[in-house]
Amino acid sequence: MPLNIIHDANGLPRTILTEPNGSSAEVLLYGGQVVSWKNERKEELLFMSSKAIWKPPKAIRGGIPVCFPQFGNLGSLEQHGFARNRMWSLDGDPSSLPPANNQSSVDLILKSTEEDLKTWPRSFELKLHISLSAGKLTLIPRVRNTDNKPLSFTFALRNYLSVSDISEVRVEGLETLDYLDNLECRKRFTEQADAVTFDGEIDRVYLTTPTKIAIIDHEKKRTFVLRKESMPDAVVWNPWDKKAKALPDLGDVDYKTMLCVDSAAIETPIVLKPFEEWKGYQELSTVSSSYCSGQLDPRKVLHGYHSPHPVNH
Repeated sequence: MPLNIIHDANGLPRTILTEPNGSSAEVLLYGGQVVSWKNERKEELLFMSSKAIWKPPKAIRGGIPVCFPQFGNLGSLEQHGFARNRMWSLDGDPSSLPPANNQSSVDLILKSTEEDLKTWPRSFELKLHISLSAGKLTLIPRVRNTDNKPLSFTFALRNYLSVSDISEVRVEGLETLDYLDNLECRKRFTEQADAVTFDGEIDRVYLTTPTKIAIIDHEKKRTFVLRKESMPDAVVWNPWDKKAKALPDLGDVDYKTMLCVDSAAIETPIVLKPFEEWKGYQELSTVSSSYCSGQLDPRKVLHGYHSPHPVNH
């Protein structure tokens, strides 16, 4: 069956992915952005700001924005690059990926425009394959250099995760790693704690991270497992109260129910020769946990699964 593109109340075209167990996801053509992911009990798993601005050219705060070709302000472009506030298209030729002949996946494409070439003179194709299965949302980004000169970029999938109470959340899998602290002018530190917990603003780029990170929500008894490949860095961000009040498109108390844990390639930019392609992989899944002071061994969550199929580069 062909995918239905519907226009929402904001006039933004979107497609809704469904799968037999009853979970769903909504994807906007604007930004190629996943803006909703609900489990089979219709519980929303992604955070969306109560003050999100749904009008181009503004970026939409929530869901899974695509940061390309620049993460943050690390370059001359607008914050997080321009991919998140461009209108993408359905990709009619998602070569080498399973055909999107069902309701559970979609293939999107963004090509460089004349306007983009003025601010960033590089010709590219950015493709995003989004697929839904029971308890799992997979995003496969691919960037092809369609220019006759090398292409260098940073990249991130910013995952706004919905949590019950940020002060009750812990992130495991980042212990002992080095990170760049954006609140300290990108100074380099080493994570000393056995898990990342939250009692104030945090904005860190963890380096050379494992392929699997667990985000444990004690109150909801739910654990997000983030698996990723070809995106070695992981950004952990929560603005806390002062920064939340300063952001016009974030509700004052929204910070309490959100956490960003991003799959990223930031410290070492990706460099592609002419017509070369880079391919990433991200899989978000949820596992129900009776997480009361470690009844479920976090190491089993982090290391007890089979790793995803190796990604060809």
